[in-house]
Amino acid sequence: MKITVSGSLGNIGHHLVNTLVQSGNQVTVISSSEGRRAAIEALGATAAIGSVSDAGFLKDAFTGADAVFAMTPPNMGGTSIIKNTAAAGHAYAEAIKQTGVKRVVMLSSIGADVAQGTGPIAGLYPIEQEYSTLEGVNVTFLRAGFFYNNFYNDIPLIKNAGITGANYPGDALIPLVSPADIAAAAAEELVQQGSGKNVRYIISDVRTPNEVAQVFGAAIGKPELPWVEFTDEQYLGGMTGAGVPEEIAGLYTEMGTAFRSGVIPADFRAQGSPVTGKVKLEDFAKDFAAKF
Repeated sequence: MKITVSGSLGNIGHHLVNTLVQSGNQVTVISSSEGRRAAIEALGATAAIGSVSDAGFLKDAFTGADAVFAMTPPNMGGTSIIKNTAAAGHAYAEAIKQTGVKRVVMLSSIGADVAQGTGPIAGLYPIEQEYSTLEGVNVTFLRAGFFYNNFYNDIPLIKNAGITGANYPGDALIPLVSPADIAAAAAEELVQQGSGKNVRYIISDVRTPNEVAQVFGAAIGKPELPWVEFTDEQYLGGMTGAGVPEEIAGLYTEMGTAFRSGVIPADFRAQGSPVTGKVKLEDFAKDFAAKF
């Protein structure tokens, strides 16, 4: 098959591209960086360098493809993030329609069924809605959990204050996911014809923040590491004080409130909380300890 993959060779892309190429597929990889070309070609894929907000570029990248993995970069542009994310999704949709691609696998997120109030996830809601109107295109929405890799951002807090935490409580149930499990699911879906429009949750584990702190603490030699629930103001101030741009910090604070209220994982739970990923929290803790 001819498959176009967006997302360059990031945490998901590297696993995904390697799997697809090794399975005998002809893969084109979209990247915004010319510096990625050599690494893409080293995997046996073709590089397409350009912007995912450019429908014309995407049209060229999608022409002749049997399937497309559609992923919008996180924190697009640093400002107007929700607007930019939705605009990129629209550019994808236009290119899909113009090229006649029949199979699309979109990287989405838990909470993408909610129109607003979910932080950066809100940018994915209009994309899911638009892709749902694509005629003659089989679309799978991969709604992924909270990335394990996001916990790397907590390393300075653990080192400097001996705590970890966010603006949601330690007993909240958080669906978590490994990029490797997302890549495996995407590779599986891309080579299937699909049927209509479908949601598939990709979750590796469901744990509480208290458990996260306990597992990480054991892995890094700090068995008493506590999870601390911050107020929204404390959480926002901590991020901006650490140099996170105000808009991004505000969106992540909003996402935390949506985890706290249960809005983000509500549909996942309504669907029976399916956990299909292989990488459990204890597995990721080994990588976390090595990074720490």
